[in-house]
Amino acid sequence: MSLQFEIVPVTPFQQNCSILWCDQTLEGVVVDPGGDIDRITARIASLGIRVVKIVLTHGHLDHVGGTAPLSSQLEVPVWGPHKDDAFWLDSLQQQCQMFGFPPVTAFQPDRWLDEGDDIHFGEQSLAVYHTPGHTPGHVILHSKEAGLAAVGDVLFHGSIGRTDFPRGDHGTLIASIKTKLWPLGNDTRFIPGHGPMSTFGEERASNPHVADAMPLW
Repeated sequence: MSLQFEIVPVTPFQQNCSILWCDQTLEGVVVDPGGDIDRITARIASLGIRVVKIVLTHGHLDHVGGTAPLSSQLEVPVWGPHKDDAFWLDSLQQQCQMFGFPPVTAFQPDRWLDEGDDIHFGEQSLAVYHTPGHTPGHVILHSKEAGLAAVGDVLFHGSIGRTDFPRGDHGTLIASIKTKLWPLGNDTRFIPGHGPMSTFGEERASNPHVADAMPLW
C-alpha cells in the first residue's frame, strides 16, 4: 500500500489543489480546493477515488474558494486550517472583491486543525504541523511513510510565502520553515501551493530565502 497524489492547478492564480489517496482502499482527501470545482470533481471521478474529507492549509481565497460547493457536492466534512485563520474565512467576500474573484459561499470548517493532529484516509495518515508566518493559522501536512508534504504557501521552489498580508510575519515564517519543515528530512518531497514540486534538501541548499547559509531569523 502507498500514498498516491495528483496536483490539479485551479483559479487564475494556478493554485495547486491536491488529491491524495490510499492506493489500497481508494479513499482520499482533497487539499485546498480553491476553485474550478468541475475540474476537481472530474479528476476525482476519473481516478475512481472516494473522497472522505476536504483539508485546508490556510484561509486565503485561492486555496479555499471552492470549499463550500465541493463539500456539499461530495457530502464530506472540511478540516482545517488552524483556528487562527478564522478571520480569513470570515472575510471571504472582501477577499473576492480585493482579487476580482466572483463571490464564493462563506463557510466554517467542521474541525479546526492543531499541531499534532492526524488526518486518516484508508490506510494512510497525514500529520499536521502548525506553521504560521504566511498566515497565523497556516498548517502543513506530512506523510512520513511516503516522504511527502503538502505545504500550502509556506515554501516554494526557490521562494517562500508572502508575509505582507494581515497578520503575516516574516520572522515567524522563516522559523516555521527551519524548525518545522527541515526536521522532516532533506529527501522529503513537497507540494507547494503554487509552482513545481521540490525537496526540502534542495531548498536548504539553494533557496535564497532559507538556505542553510542564511541566518535563522
